[in-house]
Amino acid sequence: MGRSPGLCETGQEREVTVGAFDPKLETDTAGAEKPGVDKPLTSTFSTSRRTALGLIAAAPLLGACSSVQQSISQFSVPNPFSSSSAPPPAGAPQGPVAVGNGNVKVGMILPLSAGGNAGLAAISMRNAAEMALAEFLNPNLQLLIKDDAGSPQGAQQAAQQALDEGAEIILGPLFAASVPPVAQVARGRGVSVIAFSTDSSVASRGVYLLSFLPESDVNRIIEYAGATGKRSFAAMLPENAYGNVVEAAFKQAVAKRGARVIVFEKYGADRATVAHNVAGSLPSADALLLADDGDAVAQVADALVAGGANLQKVQLLGTGLWDNPRVFGTSALEGGLYAAPDPAGFRSFATRYKNKYGSEPVRTATLAYDAVALTAALSRTQGGKRFTTEVLQNSSGFAGIDGLFRFRADGTNERGLAVMRVTSKGPVAVAGSPRSFGA
Repeated sequence: MGRSPGLCETGQEREVTVGAFDPKLETDTAGAEKPGVDKPLTSTFSTSRRTALGLIAAAPLLGACSSVQQSISQFSVPNPFSSSSAPPPAGAPQGPVAVGNGNVKVGMILPLSAGGNAGLAAISMRNAAEMALAEFLNPNLQLLIKDDAGSPQGAQQAAQQALDEGAEIILGPLFAASVPPVAQVARGRGVSVIAFSTDSSVASRGVYLLSFLPESDVNRIIEYAGATGKRSFAAMLPENAYGNVVEAAFKQAVAKRGARVIVFEKYGADRATVAHNVAGSLPSADALLLADDGDAVAQVADALVAGGANLQKVQLLGTGLWDNPRVFGTSALEGGLYAAPDPAGFRSFATRYKNKYGSEPVRTATLAYDAVALTAALSRTQGGKRFTTEVLQNSSGFAGIDGLFRFRADGTNERGLAVMRVTSKGPVAVAGSPRSFGA
């Protein structure tokens, strides 16, 4: 991959990948599901240390971060915290922390004192953010980390504090319900927000999502299936917020490619009846989309087989939520294809994280890492224009650990994803992440 001349010179460097974020559903502290979240950054590597900066070929701007998919309540990788102990209850609000002593101030809002997995994820994301600063060579950045306790009111107060302290951009919050109040405060100061929610409905001009959006998964896997000759599609999706988002993206993607939907069904607690209905129509379909988390999609596959479906005669398709050990251990799903970031980037990031903190990072930690790396890189290369709309919406995008991404004008993002095949030994890439975006 080429480099733009004159940017990010740090001596003897080579391009490497570092990491980022990925959920499909969010769960707030009250347990309500929302359509879901998050990848990494291509960086330069000094002979003595890593930096968080990367460039896209032919891009006039620096490239930076990335993606990964899963839910805050359903990590797609093993929970790094002990499975034998319940998630901790909400803690006392944590005081603000300033990391770094650079001239450019960046606010970061996380639910550090929230109970359950949200608080655990926030701590891991904070660690990753601090790690990004430590790995970036001499960043001119000061990170203002604020605790919103997992509430919209807390997020708004945290944003106000960060802006009063001179923050030029806000990273976070994590939950969809907290994004609008943060956006309201930031918009009044002319400051952009890069949030970690996966609910595309909270994105807007100047309020960007760095998460992995379910729509990206669906578009990539349907596009790949169409390119390999699949013309007739079936789908069996969960009756929930995530399923609703996938449904809209699926129907749009199929229509865009001039293909057709043979059968479409959604299920609740009763999978058997729906599976029987889908099984009866599968002989007319080339491909079947199953979009659910690892445990649920394995149960759906079993229900389809019990309902008479021959899953060996149809191409199974999935989303990033398939990146789960349960999927690879389910024989009925073997040979299925799903869209996700290439896992190599996260593995590299996770190794460095564990060496530094002594524990495994949550999958969403790479979002925080990439967000900080991106702001550090833009601060170094873009001068006074560093966080302007023109820079953030660079059409060439940014290169992250989990592949390419770029922000759209409406605040959503587009990501470059790989296509992975399910095998009993784990995922195998059948189509790599794109090296650049089309027009």
